[in-house]
Amino acid sequence: MTRFESGTPADVLVIGGGVIGLAVAWRTAQRGLRVVVVDPAHGGGAVQVAAGMLAPVTELQYGEEALLRLGMASNERYAAFAAELEEASGLSTGYRACGTLAVALDADDREELRELHAFHRRLGLDSHWLTGRECRRLEPMLAPGVRGGLHVTDDHQVDGRRLARALVVACERAGVVLERAEVTELVVADGRAAGVRLSTGEALGADRVVLAAGSRSHLLPGLPEGVLPAIRPVKGQILRLRVPEAYRPFLSRNVRAVVRGQHLYLVPREDGELVIGATSEEQGYDTTVTAGGVYELLRDAHDLVPGITELPLVETSAGLRPGSPDNAPLLGPTALPGLVAATGHYRNGVLLTPVTADLLAEYLATGATPELATDFSPTRFTAKALV
Repeated sequence: MTRFESGTPADVLVIGGGVIGLAVAWRTAQRGLRVVVVDPAHGGGAVQVAAGMLAPVTELQYGEEALLRLGMASNERYAAFAAELEEASGLSTGYRACGTLAVALDADDREELRELHAFHRRLGLDSHWLTGRECRRLEPMLAPGVRGGLHVTDDHQVDGRRLARALVVACERAGVVLERAEVTELVVADGRAAGVRLSTGEALGADRVVLAAGSRSHLLPGLPEGVLPAIRPVKGQILRLRVPEAYRPFLSRNVRAVVRGQHLYLVPREDGELVIGATSEEQGYDTTVTAGGVYELLRDAHDLVPGITELPLVETSAGLRPGSPDNAPLLGPTALPGLVAATGHYRNGVLLTPVTADLLAEYLATGATPELATDFSPTRFTAKALV
């Protein structure tokens, strides 16, 4: 173990063992660096609630062109990333190249989708307009009133829970030390991040520290003021249903829509699980599953796919997305020397896992910030240099 007392710090210490932290650790260890990941429960975090949509195009909002480029770069890497991870771990990630269908349920939604399609076309994206009849031909379970939709063949899915399990095993096999503890303080020495103190009372030293603690990243004790902006938690409630064998295939691809002004998606797994999500609530760090949240998701999903009322409801859960002030991730060196950020991924954490791992591993191995990461520097929020 790499501790202050031993005088042999790790090359890299990662705070946070969610999919972002684990993927960064795995890729960095492959570069020959000694890596430690500290977390009370490796493989946990927001990914345990995430639906796992890999949707850079259908998630796109106006003004997010830089985030689109990052998301598409990650999506393009996903098939190879998943295959390599599955070989390294011996576990499935649940990656499916299934495509996504975004549909409109009324005339207003159709016009909004039409505008989004025009935006896609201006950006040269592979997005195809379908009539309501064509949408129902692809997905017969859709409601008869569907007015039209966008078919995006390259927006896929992965099972976040399986992804996390595979990353834990791959890290262990790559020699990453998984320290099961809570970080109680970032240690700063001689003006740079030098390690952490743990809930066990021990201290770990490191040449560089990667902060990948999700929505609590900016709350780390010992973190100097102004190094990171506030990372706000955005609550999301999500449902998991089971499609009996006799009903399969219930849906063959991801389906999403805006219903009553709220975004809704249904993600069908090959094993018969159907994930329905998700609410978007500014409720601080509350993760209570509410009757209202469950009701709204089921009501809106029924409007989109009436047949869901016949399916067993097997799980309800809620998690926290880590949102930055501009809803884009913080990737790379911070204003505090030795401290590197990999946080603030908001609704794109699972999608951005491969590209975040590649970019951070490149920086940690070479000291050079990759061009693709420059738009997402944590210092874009720094009001003034630290003194």
